[in-house]
Amino acid sequence: MIILYKPQLKELWFRQKMLADEETMSYNHAWGGVIPFPEDKWEDWYSYWVSEPEGERFYRYVKNEDGAFVGEIAYHFDCELGGYIANVIIFSAYRRRGYGGQALDALCKAAKENGVASLYDDIAADNPAAELFYKRGFIEVGRTAEKIILKKEL
Repeated sequence: MIILYKPQLKELWFRQKMLADEETMSYNHAWGGVIPFPEDKWEDWYSYWVSEPEGERFYRYVKNEDGAFVGEIAYHFDCELGGYIANVIIFSAYRRRGYGGQALDALCKAAKENGVASLYDDIAADNPAAELFYKRGFIEVGRTAEKIILKKEL
């Protein structure tokens, strides 16, 4: 069982840790892998994603039954796509325990409650996590050599 948690600014150390972890970010290999997230960027990022999301963004940590941070979920409006893009990251040490599916379900529920009609995700074509999205009702609406575009009506 997971709990969604709105992190405090000082707790962005966990996001920094996830984004710097090569195994966690292996899904992102097609777009550069690990992502630097230095502390001097936290305040602006936090204001944009957490403090002032303006209805176009949603961000939460995922905590497990023991209260440990295990990942993050988010969505944001993408002007180019004209829809909301989902994001689910589970820290590598907590994968294969069902947290990813629970987190994706929680993200879909939150998006629907916030008036979002559908969610998209673009996943690297070789990312096995695509199966998780298919199991949760996402369908393929586009594909290139690099990525699969998935969509779910909420």
